Parts: sequence; C-alpha cells; structure tokens
Amino acid sequence: MLHSQDILINWTPQETRVAIIESGAVQELHVERTLERGLVGNIYVGKVVRVLPGMQSAFIDIGLERAAFLHVADLHREAMGSKGHARSADTQVPIEKRVHEGLALMVQVIKDPIGTKGARLSTQISVAGRQLVFLPQDDHIGISQKIGSPELRDQLRARMMTLLGEADNREGRTRSGGFILRTNAEDATDAELAGDIDYLRKTWAAIREQGLKSPPGTLLYQELNLAQRVLRDLVNEQVQTIRIDSLAQYDTLKAFGEVYTPSAVARLAHYKGERPIFDLYNVDTEIQRALARRVELKSGGYLIVDQTEALTTIDVNTGGYVGARNFDDTIYKTNLEAAQAIARQLRLRNLGGIIIIDFIDMLREDHRDNVLAELRKQLQRDRTKVTVSGFSSLGLVEMTRKRTRESLAHMLCEPCPTCEGRGQVRTARTVCYDILREILREARQFSPREFRVVASATVVEMLLDEESAHLAGLSDFIGKPISLQAEPTMSPEQYDIVLL
Repeated sequence: MLHSQDILINWTPQETRVAIIESGAVQELHVERTLERGLVGNIYVGKVVRVLPGMQSAFIDIGLERAAFLHVADLHREAMGSKGHARSADTQVPIEKRVHEGLALMVQVIKDPIGTKGARLSTQISVAGRQLVFLPQDDHIGISQKIGSPELRDQLRARMMTLLGEADNREGRTRSGGFILRTNAEDATDAELAGDIDYLRKTWAAIREQGLKSPPGTLLYQELNLAQRVLRDLVNEQVQTIRIDSLAQYDTLKAFGEVYTPSAVARLAHYKGERPIFDLYNVDTEIQRALARRVELKSGGYLIVDQTEALTTIDVNTGGYVGARNFDDTIYKTNLEAAQAIARQLRLRNLGGIIIIDFIDMLREDHRDNVLAELRKQLQRDRTKVTVSGFSSLGLVEMTRKRTRESLAHMLCEPCPTCEGRGQVRTARTVCYDILREILREARQFSPREFRVVASATVVEMLLDEESAHLAGLSDFIGKPISLQAEPTMSPEQYDIVLL
C-alpha cells in the first residue's frame, strides 16, 4: 500500500533544502547550495586535453577546476550494426581513433565530481522534460522500465509516434531525435506530451545554435534548480502537499509549474507558519542523526554506518535488545528491524556505490531468506537504482546503489584537521548557514539592539568574505546590525550568538 507523502522546501538565498515526509518521518533529504550547485545534466563545449588508450578514456576541459572524465562507453555510438544494434564491446572502435587532443565536442555531465574525482561526461546528449527525455542524436522511442504493463507501453509508443508525425508535418521536416517516456508520462494527455515535445525541441535548437559559435569551456545548458526539479521529478500520486517557506520562490515555482507541471500546482502551498518549516517534523534533528555513525533501533539494537571512498559498511548489533525468549528470535527480530532502517538510511544519507551489510549471524536459512526479502521489499521504495545480492559465504549482504551526487555527509561535512581525517566536522559554510538560521530564529522571538556572532576565525572569515552578501541581506531583513568576533579558542563547529 502506498503511503501519502508531504514535501517541505526550506529556501534561503544561500541554500535550498527539501525533505520528503512519509508517515510523519523524514524519508529523503535533498540539499542544493547556490555556490555549490550540482552539474549533472549540464551541457558544455569541451576540449580534449589528454587521451588515455590504456584506460579507453579521455580527460576533457569544460572550464572546471578539475578536468572531467569521458569513457569510450559514453561516446555517442556512431557505428551501428546492420540491424541498428550497437556493436559489441570487443569490436568497438578504440577511443584514440575517435577523439584526439585539442578536439572540441559537446558533452553532458552524467556524474558530479566526487572527492578527488572529476565529473564524468557523455557525448550522448539528453534533455529532460516533465514527461519526456529528448535524445537529439537518436531516433528511437523508449519507455521507462517502471511502466511495467506491456499493453500500456505499446499504447504509449503508438501515441508518441502519432504525435511526432503530427509535429513533423507541422514543421515540414522529417523525423529528428528520439524520446524516452518517463514514469510521469503514464497519465499524460496528448496535449501535455505534445507540449513537452515542442519545449524540448526548442530547447535543443537553442543549445545547438549556441554550441556552434561558443569556445571550449562554455556552459550551454544548466539543469533546473532543486525546487524546480521537485515539481518535475519528485511529485507523484503519493504526494499530498508541497510547502515552501518563501513567498517569492512560491510565486516563481507556481509560474514554472503552470507551464511545465500543471498537475503539481494544486498541491503547492506557501508555508506561513511562525515556526521554521523544518521544525514541523524535526528535520534538522534528523539531519544531525544522519551524520552520526550510530543509528539507534527502536528495539534497543543499533547500526554502525561507516562511509569510505571505496565502499560503505553497515554493521548490525543487538545492543540492549533482549525482547525474545529465544536468542535466535532476538537476532532475527533485530535483523528484520535493521533491514527496514537500512533502506531508509540509504535514502536519507544518499549513500551510493558498493554497500556491505553485516547482519547478525543467523543459523536458520528461513530467517536469512526473510531478512533478505524484507530488505528488498523496503528498497523497492527507492527512486535510485539498487541491486542486491544474497548472503555471501561470509554472511555479508553485498549491494550497490547508483551514485550520481555527493552523499549528505560529504556535502555537509569535511575531514577534521584536528584528528587528521579520521573523523568529520561540519564545514565552515555549514556552520555559517547554521548561524544565519539561528539569528533569524532569535530575531523572531527577541528584539535586541544588535546581534554579535562569536565563532572560530575560519567561520568569521567566510562570513566576511564569501557569505558577506547573505549576512548583509539577513541584517537588512531583520532590521538589526550583525557584528562578528573571532575567538581563537573555539573549534570550527562552535559559535555563540550574543544579544546586545
């Protein structure tokens, strides 16, 4: 049974935060910072700076701090077999025969830079709309795998062929470009599909025209911001309300929705409450918990989550749980609860890549099967592609979760200089935003002559430099001066707000 969901959007000039609430609990968190917007979906004019035949890849300069990475598998398949199928990997043309240093080409980011790795690119361009994804270099009609009914898939494909034929006749041209129907297209009308076709083709025409006259390093197309992607990607039949706490952004989002996502507009509302919107479901508390290694289970058991660059490990422990008479049953019930908690933590923390789960050892095979079945059941709710293997010979469950952006911990935290990277502290920017939110919260309750921020030198420096505009904007908004005082004895995470 599908549970209803509420979406909360907390907007500030420096950061947009989105929480998806289901059954009163936070299920997903999305964070986008104005100065650190993700790159996935962006289209650039790139220049090949180095070809690596041994890795069948190339480094591409797209104007970022680090060169981006292009693998031969992500080059547009120019050579096709006699029946239109791509050639197999062993007959694929090597990358050194397809690109060379100095070559300019249009590329799209498919993975954000993560850690020390640059962005991953593809020359197979796609532009996403509400119902459709446009593939300007292909000519086939694809259907989202989540639309499972063969009859519905055939019906949608036939409708698209008709609509494309009508569009081509109006424009007086032969067929150009292919489309993939997204899950949202399942209930779309012909008018909505036709509108998406027109919008995506016009968008691509503008991108292509600019690309022909722009130098390498030029950004040709930028993906929608997080609030807009909420309406385009996250709204489905489960979503009851979408509340945003900024009137100006509500108006902007409503105007965007009326054009591109009309069905979502009726659920959009401006939050006018006195309490911060994330206080409604203790979202900030959940964020703090999602940054901790230890996750408490209701039974008294707990998880230990350790994230490394290579993989993430999750260890299940019984802790103080002694609820069952039989020790095997105690272990079984703890593992069942852990399976549910793990699926939620993967979404909440946005953990990706290889994930190893060490459930408590179970002697009975039916217990292992039931725990694995429960884990797979809970993971079905995940929007991100997940693959789960069975128990290994060591009793570990190996799984993968597609990684396209930084995890919550990597976004909000950084290695601690005090402990030489063995732990984590919140970044100076994260502390700055905590301070700005705290000042806004205090200003709603008190009316001092001045607010004074006492923090570490790193935080004060950032407030005076990169975040100065946001600090000045907040001061104007609350109508009070905000002064800063660096305290050398404070750690990067410590701060005080003094009311004068």
